[in-house]
Parts: sequence; C-alpha cells; structure tokens
Amino acid sequence: MGVGVGGRTWGRVGSNRGCKGGLGAGGLSAVSRLGKKVAVLDYVEPSPRGTRWGLGGTCVNVGCIPKKLMHQAALLGGMIRDAPHYGWAVAQAPHDWATLADAVQNHVKSLNWGHRVQLQDRKVKYFNVKASFVNAHTVCGVSKGGEETLLSAEHIVIATGGRPRYPTHIEGALEYGITSDDLFWLKEAPGKTLVVGASYVALECAGFLTGLGLDTTVMIRSVPLRAFDQQMASLVTEHMVSHGTRVLRGCAPERVEKLPDRQLRVTWVDLASDRKDVGTFDTVLWAIGGCPPPAWPLASGPLPAPPGPSGSSPRPDGPGGLHARPWEPSPTGSPFCFLYFQNERPPDSLLV
Repeated sequence: MGVGVGGRTWGRVGSNRGCKGGLGAGGLSAVSRLGKKVAVLDYVEPSPRGTRWGLGGTCVNVGCIPKKLMHQAALLGGMIRDAPHYGWAVAQAPHDWATLADAVQNHVKSLNWGHRVQLQDRKVKYFNVKASFVNAHTVCGVSKGGEETLLSAEHIVIATGGRPRYPTHIEGALEYGITSDDLFWLKEAPGKTLVVGASYVALECAGFLTGLGLDTTVMIRSVPLRAFDQQMASLVTEHMVSHGTRVLRGCAPERVEKLPDRQLRVTWVDLASDRKDVGTFDTVLWAIGGCPPPAWPLASGPLPAPPGPSGSSPRPDGPGGLHARPWEPSPTGSPFCFLYFQNERPPDSLLV
C-alpha cells in the first residue's frame, strides 16, 4: 500500500512542523497515472480569516478556476456597457457580488466532488488528515478531532504547494487583511479595495475587481511583474489605469488600523520622498508572493539533494527512494518541486 501527501497546505503536528496537505494538481497527477495501490492524505488548514475548501488544491479552489470565472463576469460587464454602441438596448445595472460568489463557489464545490469521485473510481484511499513523518516509510495523520492514523508505504510523494504570504512585520496586516485564499469565498463584495503587491496575482485580482465596478487601488513597491518582460508589464499597468484602476508606485504600507465604522485606515510611505500618506478602504488584499512549505520532519533528517546535472555525485537514499529538489519559483510565481524515483521501475505502493 502507498500513501501520498498532496496539496498546498501544511502546519504543525505536536511540536514538529508537518504537511497537512490538500490534494492539488501534483497529488492528483501522481495518484491518477501510476496504477498502484495508493492512499492520499489531504487537509486544508483554514486561512487566518477562517476560509477553507475541498479537494483540488490552489487552482480549483482559490486560483485559476474562480479567478477565470470572476474575470468572465468583469468582461461581461464591459460588453454590456459597449452593447448600446452596437445597437443593443441593454439595461445598465450594478453588479451583484453575492450572486456571482454563490455561483462560483457552487461550481468549485462541484469540482471538489468530482475529485472525490475520481479517487473512488481509481480505488484510492482518502484520509482527511494532516501528516508528519514518523520515519522514511511511515507517516502519522491527525484528524480534525485529534485521532491519529499511522500509514506506511514503499514510496511517499510530497506535493504540498504553497500559501500566500502575509507581511507580518506590518502592524495590522494579519489581523485585518485578506489574501487570494479568502477573496473568492467572500459572501459580500469587498468594496473599496487596496491590493498590495505587483505580482500577476495582484494585478489579476485588481483587474477583475475594477471590472466589476469596485473602487480598486494597487500599491507597488518597485516594478510590476518583476519576472516578466517590462515592456509588456508597462502595457498591462497602463491598460489597467485607463480602465479605472488606481496605481500607487514606489509606495510601501506601514500600518493598517480598523476604524469604528469598520473601514480600514492604511498608512503608507513614498519610498522616494519618505513622505507618508493615509487612505481608507473596505478591504486590504495582500498579494506579495507565496510561502514555500516548511521542511518535513524526518527521523533521518531532511530530504537529501539530488545529483547534479552531470550525474557525477552519488544518488542518496531519500525517504522511500524519493528525491525532491526545490526549484526556484517560475515566472508566474508558483513554487513547485521536481520529484523523481531512485528506482527505474514504478513503485508497488505509494503515499501521496
């Protein structure tokens, strides 16, 4: 039998850091192709705001899928505004966030169910537990109620992904801000929103929020889309500004405070002049990058590094014969791991 720890969340088990999982693209790919006896450990740690979701990882629950649906809603709004110029007498109406959010969330939940069905069809045993290594071939899963389950396998695949990062050095950031983990699951419109960051996540979220008719500001410390071609990045931000998104360049937030009327007062500094300014918002969205998962606790120490490109260094024995090499984030900012097996034959049992 094999067990897999997959997904994008992690946390602490006792005093040791351990993967909690969430069955994302990496884990699903592993369990769907090998045709071996497989078990999956999956657990979504709630965000600081309490948001949690089901199977499918980042893309399905708090990434690609809900983002594209909300972009489509924004594009439809633009078409409605353009329609009279093409002879369509279409009534102009304000956008209803609650209706969109309900539809998006129901669609995501249907995909969660579809993943459960796929696991059942492939006879993959599913455990909704967070896990840590006991030894190289055994993990301990802890359920929400505290019940422990020991699972052993010849091979163990780690596919935990990452989570959005909070700038915890900024006063009020964690207490009052949200991330993309929360945005797509809000029941009410975020209202006037400050998006802090210049990543593709920041600009995509700001773009569809503006398109839905919300007052949206993007705060950029240095340059937008740092890892992308800067001529294209400039075209993106210029397009956003022309469609109503406000951009604060060369600024960094210093403090977030909650006012009696529940609005958020943000203090920031202009890095060039050192001049401070203040603004009030309904929502502060942090989109400043992601956190890689912490190292998994292993009885025999951390995962060994794989051999270099020349193949001159000996192959070390990783847990269950598995090697993991953390790669640098891709241009899209997504941390991931390249996994391969020491043995050329497929494993007889696998933990994902």
